[in-house]
Amino acid sequence: MLLLECPYCGVVGEETEFHPGGEAHVARAGPDASDAAFRDYLFTRKNPRGVHVERWRHAYGCGKWFHAVRCTETLEVFATYPAQTTGVPEDVVKIVQARRPGWEPAP
Repeated sequence: MLLLECPYCGVVGEETEFHPGGEAHVARAGPDASDAAFRDYLFTRKNPRGVHVERWRHAYGCGKWFHAVRCTETLEVFATYPAQTTGVPEDVVKIVQARRPGWEPAP
């Protein structure tokens, strides 16, 4: 069972209180994108073994979307941060690297 903390309202709850939204920081396909680029935007997602950055929604709380950095192997949650952030914050990178040396967020 995952324990996530909403960065907006501060509630710590089990994953059943939240709703997963897939990979975070996915660049949206523009209006001039090819069919292949738009298909990839809609359907192609990373599903790595190890540390992964995901979107979550506090479904049974404030209702806001946020990002969580967690390990898909151990279910360890390293940190959560607001969804309006365009990349993984430096302080979060340092938290993850303290436990997983050499980890870098995907470009």
